[in-house]
Amino acid sequence: MTAIAPHPLKPFLTGSSTLLSVDGLSVAYGDTTVVHDVSFTLGRGESLALIGESGSGKSTIAKSVLRLLPHGETSVTGRIRLGGRDLLALPEKQFRPLRGRTLGYIPQDPSAALNPVRTIGSQAHEAAALTGERDADKRRALILAVFDTVGLPDPVRVYNSYPHQLSGGMLQRVLIGLTVLPRPALIVADEPTSALDVTIQKLILDLLTDLRQEHGISLLLITHDLAIAAERTESLVVLKDGVVHESGSSARVFADPRSDYARTLQADVPALNPDRYCSQRAAEAQPAETSGRAQIEVRNVSKRFRVGGTEIAAVDGVSFAVGRGKTHALVGESGSGKTTAVRLLLGLEQPDSGEIAVAGETVHGTSRAELRTLRRHLQLVYQNPFTSLDPTWRVRRIVREPLDRFRIGAQADRAQRVREAIAAVGLPESALSRRPTNLSGGQRQRVAIARALVSRPDVLVLDEPTSALDVTVQADILELLARLQRELGLTYLVVSHDLALVRQIADTVSVLQRGRVVEDGAVEQIFARPQHPYTRALLDAIPQPTGLPRPALGQRTPGRPTLGQPAQPLFTH
Repeated sequence: MTAIAPHPLKPFLTGSSTLLSVDGLSVAYGDTTVVHDVSFTLGRGESLALIGESGSGKSTIAKSVLRLLPHGETSVTGRIRLGGRDLLALPEKQFRPLRGRTLGYIPQDPSAALNPVRTIGSQAHEAAALTGERDADKRRALILAVFDTVGLPDPVRVYNSYPHQLSGGMLQRVLIGLTVLPRPALIVADEPTSALDVTIQKLILDLLTDLRQEHGISLLLITHDLAIAAERTESLVVLKDGVVHESGSSARVFADPRSDYARTLQADVPALNPDRYCSQRAAEAQPAETSGRAQIEVRNVSKRFRVGGTEIAAVDGVSFAVGRGKTHALVGESGSGKTTAVRLLLGLEQPDSGEIAVAGETVHGTSRAELRTLRRHLQLVYQNPFTSLDPTWRVRRIVREPLDRFRIGAQADRAQRVREAIAAVGLPESALSRRPTNLSGGQRQRVAIARALVSRPDVLVLDEPTSALDVTVQADILELLARLQRELGLTYLVVSHDLALVRQIADTVSVLQRGRVVEDGAVEQIFARPQHPYTRALLDAIPQPTGLPRPALGQRTPGRPTLGQPAQPLFTH
């Protein structure tokens, strides 16, 4: 690693081995208390994770440490000591110099944290100024050096680029570099890898670990991914509804979780329980209906795009087949061709060559009416439930829309189908009168699934269906999808960069790299004996806590309904 220019720490940080101490912290927004009497300590050069689902208070605690809570809208009690000084008691004039120099912050969304109309270099000089260096040329040298340190190729090009010209992984590296440049004593990282591919996630986490160990920087990691917390931090605090349910060393908590909530979180993490749904399907599910012809057939399909005078093969000779009632996964990094393959399957793009058929019907080269009929039986569940649903519509109208567009049934029949679809995904009928903004992320995704199911399709295309959800909500959605598949004989095509999730839910998998299938076959075979170096790299990037026991195959999550025992009867398919 290229050395980072040293920056002297504040004198009051010397002395005790404890860097950060949070004691009896409570935070209220108006009359609502969201954090209740939280306490923990973080030593110098050590790492600690705050874990919990949305609404658990993780980000509120982090913003309390950084003093970024909205003024006049919150009340904070308790103490937050940094090197013995109470941060909450410091006047703003004394606290402001600590930001950046002593307290670093890596936000969740790098694209939102950088100004889109300024170059990376112009924004980087603000961080370089915190080192105390006044000479512009020397600051530029420091910036290029730290870009090299965090593994950015061609630091000069990055320096001269605008944010939109860099990938998400590169932008996250830029933010990490600018955060460590002034050599802070503590870095608060808020879900720093949640939107990144698994291989880029590993590179970012490796980078943070190396910088922390080399420069003695402490890390407060906010995450809902327990596998990452177990692999990357020495201690953790498990939060639910603003209350600490468990805390201690990562090894102890994961080896012997003492609270019901911690045990539930552990069982819900795909990387810690890879065979959960596979074993359940083998034990509980009836064999899916089979026929001589696959439900989805993609044969030697290619698609090229011209970008800036250069022709790029987005999909190059891709072939795969999915049997009725089975789940097939397309995996690979961003740019591997997954999305283009899905757009071709849905008829949103025309292939340059090759054939695609669904239930024996050719997707391309058909009339608009024939394609419309085909799409009734081929539905898509989008990645982000926060943007895929019209916020101005009520749930009843959202779910009913496919029935109206395809003119399925009479008015009374449509209303009944909507009620059946909502019941099938485990939502109460009262949800029909609500808008998406009044629903949680998991409830929104259930609405999206109900909308896809209401026309009673044969095939569901699931585009990263749980990537925007907490691990506990993700587990609920996966339970739902597994149950619906068995009850209705649905065929799934899953697009995902989460290899641990794919290991849980898919029967077969195609690994895509730069538009080509480099490996495909049964999930058990590919994951146990990967043949291609790219597949091995993807699998190696799955967070895998060492020395921690893996839940037994088929182990049930405490308090969860067994698959095949829905709370509401499903509609007749």
